[in-house]
Amino acid sequence: MAKLTSNDYMKKEGQYGAHNYHPLPVVLEKGEGIFMWDVEGKRYFDFLSAYSAVNQGHCHPKIVGALIEQSKKLTLTSRAFYNNCLGEYEEYVTKYFGYDKVLPMNTGAEGDETALKLCRKWAYVKKGITENKAKIIVCEGNFHGRTITIISMSTDPDSYGGFGPFTPGFVKIPYNDVKALEKELTDPNVAGFLVEPIQGEAGVYVPEDGYIRAAYDLCKKHNVLFIADEVQSGLARTGRLLACDHEDVRPDILILGKALSGGVYPISAVLADDEIMLCIKPGEHGSTFGGNPVAAKVGIAALEVIKEEKLAENAEKMGIIFRSEMKKLEDEFEMVEMVRGKGLLNAVVIKPTKGKSAWDVCLAMKENGLLAKPTHEHIIRFAPPLVINEDQLYEAIGIIKKTIAQMS
Repeated sequence: MAKLTSNDYMKKEGQYGAHNYHPLPVVLEKGEGIFMWDVEGKRYFDFLSAYSAVNQGHCHPKIVGALIEQSKKLTLTSRAFYNNCLGEYEEYVTKYFGYDKVLPMNTGAEGDETALKLCRKWAYVKKGITENKAKIIVCEGNFHGRTITIISMSTDPDSYGGFGPFTPGFVKIPYNDVKALEKELTDPNVAGFLVEPIQGEAGVYVPEDGYIRAAYDLCKKHNVLFIADEVQSGLARTGRLLACDHEDVRPDILILGKALSGGVYPISAVLADDEIMLCIKPGEHGSTFGGNPVAAKVGIAALEVIKEEKLAENAEKMGIIFRSEMKKLEDEFEMVEMVRGKGLLNAVVIKPTKGKSAWDVCLAMKENGLLAKPTHEHIIRFAPPLVINEDQLYEAIGIIKKTIAQMS
């Protein structure tokens, strides 16, 4: 039987899979460290990291080893019973981030949904808001997932168009606007403020210095929970363990996902102290797979790798180099309109030139051996695995520069 080609695999997905994604036309079959290979054997730099899920690099041997070892013993018990892995993981992750309790889930969207329920429950049990009156403030341009409740907070027509009616209880304000937040916080029915410290899907929108700290302080003043969605910006991606750490902010509720497993297993987590977490009682929230033995062992290994390999420090150092080199392109090429980011979460804003868009740039970079993906049509997000070294980074920068030169 003839070996299937990339085109064959893409046709299969088009014929049998839902058309809810528009992938770059490359079919990958192997990953190691910062590289991926397609089915024809061509090697690529991965500059998306599965939307920052693969911070520790593809198929990290320690994380994969934990997956394999536990998979041979016990994979799932549900939470109907105790198992000998979950408590160990819960102790490790709570001490790692400095919280009393963790509620384990599987995906980032589930993490956000959990945080919303926690916030509302706290509002009724602790703050004394009248049942069904709690409001949660969110930011325009946000991306927290694609469930019905989460898209009810969205301002992106691609996310919410055609999916109503929507979940009530959300107040939308401009991102990076302290005054708008302060105004809404005067409403006594406000229970929480949910925010991304850096808006990833919006195009790596980095707020002004001091915004996160000012928002946190205002929440404290008004007895409102500060909820940080660090699913994409957390776990060393921005040059600190959490993006909130840049401003010494400890969220009341912290949402983690993606790189919590190093990309080998669906794991998310919500962390909070007892006053908040214990508002939810048995039977009020859960997940069959959340906190399963494999997830517990993989989660510990993934977090150990972040510390052992000093990935936050490397992201900080490599990010400075990357932005410095990319900013040179702003002066050299009309196509490069703006560069922004923190650590190794960066974006280049593309000005369409000679009829070429950000998508066209990504297609050309693919041909030159580097994979990245546009967001919002005119922005390219660059987020390689945090294990990248300086030589590899400069080689990748060379590919980006070469591609921009070819298209300008």
